[in-house]
Amino acid sequence: MSSFRDLIAYKKAFALSMEIFSITKSFPKEETYSLIDQIRRSSRSVFASIAEAYKKRKYPNHFVSKLTDADMENGETQAWLDASLACNYIDVGKYNELNKQSEEVTYLLIYMINNPEKFK
Repeated sequence: MSSFRDLIAYKKAFALSMEIFSITKSFPKEETYSLIDQIRRSSRSVFASIAEAYKKRKYPNHFVSKLTDADMENGETQAWLDASLACNYIDVGKYNELNKQSEEVTYLLIYMINNPEKFK
């Protein structure tokens, strides 16, 4: 593996963030500086933290720390998805799809956290 861009977790987190960016374009304008900003920031932080973690992979404690940051941001993204559904900005089908993608990222992050030696 030569780059963080080769990581499946990075690819999936990046794709989810881009999909969230796209769907939030249709959210009400009054949400621009609240829900839209928050969900975009948290979803972007997931893939960015994965990239940072990969660069620190020679130091297992730092690697795991950045991955737990990514997992935390992913959890925040899920909370904002909950709010998006509750506000009727997305339907149940879209919510389930995005939440499933986010859960896939969670599983990959947990694997990486539990197996840092495989990424040296």
